[in-house]
Amino acid sequence: MNLKMKGITKSFGANNVLQGIDFTLSGGEICALLGENGAGKSTLMNILGGVLKADQGTISIDDRLVEFATPLDSLNAGVGFIHQELNLINDLAVYENMFISREIKKKNGLLDIEAMCEETRKVFERIEVEIDPKTMVRDLDASYKQIVEIARALMMNAKLIIMDEPTTSLTEPEIEHVFTMMRTLKKQGVGIVFISHKLREVMEFCDRYTVLRDGQMVAHGNVSDTSINELAKFMVGHEVRTESLRQQQEYGEEILRLENLSLDKKFKDISLAVHKGEILGVTGLLGDGRTEVFQTVFGCMPEYSGRIFVEGQECRISSVQQAMDQGIGYVPRDRKENGIIKDMNIMENASIAVLPKMTRYGIIDKIRQKREFDGFVENLRIKLGKGTDLIGSLSGGNQQKVVLAKWLMANPKVLILDNPTQGVDVGAKEDIYNIILELAKQGIAVVILSSEAQEIIRICSRAVVMYHGTIQDELHGDEMKEETIMRLATGGHK
Repeated sequence: MNLKMKGITKSFGANNVLQGIDFTLSGGEICALLGENGAGKSTLMNILGGVLKADQGTISIDDRLVEFATPLDSLNAGVGFIHQELNLINDLAVYENMFISREIKKKNGLLDIEAMCEETRKVFERIEVEIDPKTMVRDLDASYKQIVEIARALMMNAKLIIMDEPTTSLTEPEIEHVFTMMRTLKKQGVGIVFISHKLREVMEFCDRYTVLRDGQMVAHGNVSDTSINELAKFMVGHEVRTESLRQQQEYGEEILRLENLSLDKKFKDISLAVHKGEILGVTGLLGDGRTEVFQTVFGCMPEYSGRIFVEGQECRISSVQQAMDQGIGYVPRDRKENGIIKDMNIMENASIAVLPKMTRYGIIDKIRQKREFDGFVENLRIKLGKGTDLIGSLSGGNQQKVVLAKWLMANPKVLILDNPTQGVDVGAKEDIYNIILELAKQGIAVVILSSEAQEIIRICSRAVVMYHGTIQDELHGDEMKEETIMRLATGGHK
């Protein structure tokens, strides 16, 4: 399949999202589509995927002009789309999600469940994944939900597949499965559009790149002719810092201490401390238990054993409210599922954690709410239209800043950030790093949970590496090297 998109233009009101974009893709190649959040990448691919209609421009496949009024039109033309926001129904089984609108039926008209399960198993075997087709999607973690999406696109025999941030929530072995699949598809002549903020993956697996910035194409070429730093510069329009951001300073008194914290089979004997003004990194591989440890600290898992101390005082935290009362804030890993409320506007999302303090006789002090919100919009450089717009109108990076604002309004002593830059572009990532550094200067104890070794190395003064629910080792300063972290995260030693 040979794709040509020419002069694609799209506006939403006064916002010109795409301005005359040309994009091409040939069968058997992988092209990276890059740009900051809000650059227009997803909009361009939504037009190709039949989700949106372009205001101007043409699409041709194999030199034949096509128009896609619906996603089904696009799919019928051989275009498969794996969206950044997973299109799975949690209350259906895996096999049901795989065959939505394409159900296999018996001669009597009833659904042939076993036939659909068998076809689903075949696809999973192809990508070397073990998932019971009858498992409910709600019981899968984010990484396996992503794999179901990928498997569904494979089942549809698409000749062109759009992958929008497909590896964001996957483990290293799962990511390798994805790329093994991509190589296989490439050999079979399938063209792949790969949207990602992980520039290392782009350099390793993509043939070509196209960069969008502010709705315009600013660069394109062969990946072999460029570098990570150059791609980052194209994306943001200026040089991007890569130096260490670790702060050399004396830390204050101990704020949070865990002693022999354990919970069932999730983690065991976790002992660590973090001080005022310190940025502590906790890393490893996905599934190492770090998220569960700090969800426990935040009151989500009250059945733990062991001890938690805040400012030297032991406290038993059995609810989120108790954690908040102790001055603990938590930005969750899955922003869309757990960090924002989609049906609320931006200002409501930012202030929801402190609404009781802004309420008198059951009435919200709207003037105070707006005043405090406007202050955080300025300080965190949140790009938005109006505070009353829905939170979904913001890019991923700006949504993450709103989630940060929510907890900063609560004046936490400890702020736990679980994968704070997941799905965030290069520019927004630097903004978030600057925010974290400023919080530490203000004396807040910051804990960063991240699978990205480079993130831990750049910003944290100290790192705890976890393996299978236990602390494998602790690294300080220049001890924090990518190869050392990976060795510890896989069960090795320094």
